[in-house]
Amino acid sequence: MQYREMAKGEHCSLLGFGCMRFPTDSEGKIDREKSTEMLKKAMDSGVNYYDTAYVYHNGESELFVGEFLKQYKRDTHYLATKLPIWLCDSAEKAEALFAEQLEKLQTPYIDYLLLHALDKKLFETVKKFDLIALAEKWRAEGKVRHIGFSFHDDYEVFEEIINHYDWDFCQIQYNYMDTEHQAGRKGLLLAASKNIPVVVMEPIRGGGLVRFPEDVKNAFSSLNPSRNLANWALSWVATHPEVKVILSGMSSMEHVEDNLKTLGEFVALSEEEMNGVDQIVDTIRSRKLNVCTGCAYCVPCPFGVDIPRAFRIANEQAMHGEMEHYKAMYNKGKPESFASLCRECGACESKCPQHLSIIEDLKTVKERFEM
Repeated sequence: MQYREMAKGEHCSLLGFGCMRFPTDSEGKIDREKSTEMLKKAMDSGVNYYDTAYVYHNGESELFVGEFLKQYKRDTHYLATKLPIWLCDSAEKAEALFAEQLEKLQTPYIDYLLLHALDKKLFETVKKFDLIALAEKWRAEGKVRHIGFSFHDDYEVFEEIINHYDWDFCQIQYNYMDTEHQAGRKGLLLAASKNIPVVVMEPIRGGGLVRFPEDVKNAFSSLNPSRNLANWALSWVATHPEVKVILSGMSSMEHVEDNLKTLGEFVALSEEEMNGVDQIVDTIRSRKLNVCTGCAYCVPCPFGVDIPRAFRIANEQAMHGEMEHYKAMYNKGKPESFASLCRECGACESKCPQHLSIIEDLKTVKERFEM
């Protein structure tokens, strides 16, 4: 297993175990037998970074992870969890939530505490209740060792947050399709310039980067047939030295074994391979219906159309194929938000910073996806 330095003298495994996608039983609960086998395999193979959160698996993840890890000496692993900022309507509530997390995890301290899923709105909550100062108090009390945040918003918000405080680390979504999404490559490099270690989530985009049409699969194979699609995605992220831990939300033993093979025996992508991935990404992106960024300036629509959702699903389908999968996804939405409700008033197009032909593209969505 390869290790990278997160904090001074602390070397975390390049592969981190993301504890949000454990296999589940018929009742939707964590399948503890299968999940225990997966965690033990990871631990025995040198994985020492385990990432959970208050809300994962409807609150069961922290309980299960705590039960598993208590059988190991506390100094053999690094435990990360996340404080649910959206539930913090006061500093006192944050105190109570954190105390509950420590109890569920059966640990006297958290190695890496994250303020969970910060965006512009939640960062205002952090400032309003001075939650960073509260986390510093926990650190002074020995209940927290490192303070960071996970992030879901635009780069400008990331820049504001990361410049606000001397963070110990941060966690961002990053993969070869999302270099300009959320914090993106600019955020990765900004964090590195400030010597803030980066943990990466969604390196395989929730499984999306292993679901491609045959021609895309063949393009990757022609670059190097010894790598599978998951290997390409993880190795691309790992080739960035600014990334210290790559979280994988593994849901089967097959995932664990494959990811251990990729990052336990990590071989960086060559310059030729990196360039080849860039070319494949350009091809994939060229198939999209449009270049909608999901900024949502176009809504609310006077007639209720959820324009960002319509374009997000259409663009994902264009890149990955699987028409029936995305058609079903689209039609699970609210009918009162479907593209067919567009009345061509043009209110959306006047607000779109990308100057998209929204009316015509909604017609395409209607034709392709509505049953």
